[in-house]
Amino acid sequence: MEPEEFDSDVLRQFVLAFKKGKLKPIVKSQPVPKNNKGPVKVVVGKTFDTIVMDTKNDVLIEFYAPWCGHCKKLEPVYTELGKKYKNEKNLVIAKMDATANDVTSDHYKVEGFPTIYFAPRDKKNNPIKFEGGDRDLEHLSKFIEEHATKLSRTKEEL
Repeated sequence: MEPEEFDSDVLRQFVLAFKKGKLKPIVKSQPVPKNNKGPVKVVVGKTFDTIVMDTKNDVLIEFYAPWCGHCKKLEPVYTELGKKYKNEKNLVIAKMDATANDVTSDHYKVEGFPTIYFAPRDKKNNPIKFEGGDRDLEHLSKFIEEHATKLSRTKEEL
């Protein structure tokens, strides 16, 4: 609630609208990127539900802070990961600045940076946190392949 004038009538109207479910939450969000065609999709508060919670795609999402040293070190590896899987129709590699955007799902807890989750397309409310492995191309790829619901076969597998 951000009223210009505050009195009992304004508060009463706000509470009634809340009870009727007519209020929209205020979501902290950077502007939606105009061009989001790179190997790593940029997610902002306003696009979290349409990208990460999309049940058509598996999503690997990195929550980062621009000032975080570990995040800066991960950036080139994560971009390479995005390039590796760019032709997968049902897999999105994404990142979100968690200091400038609200995460609109309680199932994605961000308590440190970077935090990486894999959101299977059929279990969006039960994401799998990347823990305990090195944040390199090999371990992140293995993590994706272990949890992906639908990856196209590579030439090595045939």
